[in-house]
Amino acid sequence: MSPLNVRRTSVCLYPDTSRVLARGFALGDTEKTDGKTKGDRIVDRVLALDESVVVTTLQSLMARFSSRHRDIGAVFERNFSAVLPRIANADGITFERRLLIGACFTHEYSIEAAALTNPSIVKAPDQTHLADGATRFVLSLRAIGEGHISSIEFRSGVVDAQGDVRLDPVPSRLVSTAQHQAPIYEKQFFASKLIELHAHGEGTAEILDGLPEHFTLTELEAAIGRADARGAVNSDSARLTRTLHWLATSNYESTFRPETTLSERVLFPSGPAESNGMEDARFVRFVRDDGTLTYFATYTAYDGFQILPQLIETDDFLRFRIATLNGPCAKNKGIALFPRMIGGRYFALGRLDNENNFLLTSDNVRFWYDSVVLQRPRAPWELLHIGNCGSPLETEAGWLVITHGVGPMRQYAIGALLLDLEDPTRVLGHLSEPLLDVSEDQREGYVPNVVYSCGSMIAGEHLVLPYGISDVGAGIVTVRVSELLERLTAA
Repeated sequence: MSPLNVRRTSVCLYPDTSRVLARGFALGDTEKTDGKTKGDRIVDRVLALDESVVVTTLQSLMARFSSRHRDIGAVFERNFSAVLPRIANADGITFERRLLIGACFTHEYSIEAAALTNPSIVKAPDQTHLADGATRFVLSLRAIGEGHISSIEFRSGVVDAQGDVRLDPVPSRLVSTAQHQAPIYEKQFFASKLIELHAHGEGTAEILDGLPEHFTLTELEAAIGRADARGAVNSDSARLTRTLHWLATSNYESTFRPETTLSERVLFPSGPAESNGMEDARFVRFVRDDGTLTYFATYTAYDGFQILPQLIETDDFLRFRIATLNGPCAKNKGIALFPRMIGGRYFALGRLDNENNFLLTSDNVRFWYDSVVLQRPRAPWELLHIGNCGSPLETEAGWLVITHGVGPMRQYAIGALLLDLEDPTRVLGHLSEPLLDVSEDQREGYVPNVVYSCGSMIAGEHLVLPYGISDVGAGIVTVRVSELLERLTAA
């Protein structure tokens, strides 16, 4: 059988080390010399400078870094606020000296220092002012920087009626993070998650009983304090308090300034569960039964020791809500939501055992308890394990699922399945050969011999499949949907 006509586009993305964030950093200076930490001594040095030296030093900093960041002064002031508790009397400190202290606790971080890879693609919210048959898209990418810390970036572009893909130019090198705020928490969610974490006992019940059904982080901390004062929390109270705070701060909201462009926005790790990375976001354009539209993304939070599946929700790619996924089926990497409910239930794909493809079902998008094995490895190119390459795509013939397989020498390849529209447990067809494997000119990278995708899109007659190139860059291929479905149904 002749191979499918997979067309490689000219789109090819590689890391740009000039895209940098201005971040605050903690010195980790718990040890004291003469009663002061290193951070305390840094503040003292700035306070001892003559005011004229402060002004000229700050002017030099502003001239050197203002063009590299949207508002570097605001970053300095924010980082000054973080070290304010070190200062006994801050009332008389001038504005310039405040900024210089903040600058001493700020550094640049190259978010793409190592890689820009593992993309997913969805139809954009705005489809106005396009040529006939064209589709505007949002492309998300995993950016990997120093220390292998992963964040989520975005690009935009258009697919025309002929299947040609064009990325919009990135207007500048500027990179912006969001403003974070804790959301309103649900007591039911907290109780369920604490049971999963084996952190639910007498002390936990005492704390939760003192909270309303919907509460804030401030109310949670107050409830912990009251329970502790009453002696209701046992000897494991330190662990319990850490777990409660860890869980609360792993759920938050991020809002970007409206003047930022899509390519400027980066979702950088904020909660403790993702302190070492937000990995492989799988975005999906989710349409509810009433026609309302939400963009979900599942991703893997990594804190350096363990992984945790998390959920992103947004309507406009400006404001994002981050939540923890729950239940015994919310584990391991690679959960991908179906783009709509089926029979009143949410469906998702996952690899619960790190080997097989599973189908997950639920009544709540944040709680996952039921699963069945959907596909096991069997082909030569998937002997080690298999997984999904993003959310299923709805076609008249069935749910088109792009998959990945890992074979000998840990070579990755991309395949496809076709599932029944009404009963996705029924596999209608699968490719006997890879849809896409590693080409000779793209074998080298951070992890060699890898092609990997976190989500594709159907635009008109074409499947648009972005893919990671050996864990260092990203490209896009297209294939006619009719040809792919014909091959799947004939298999």
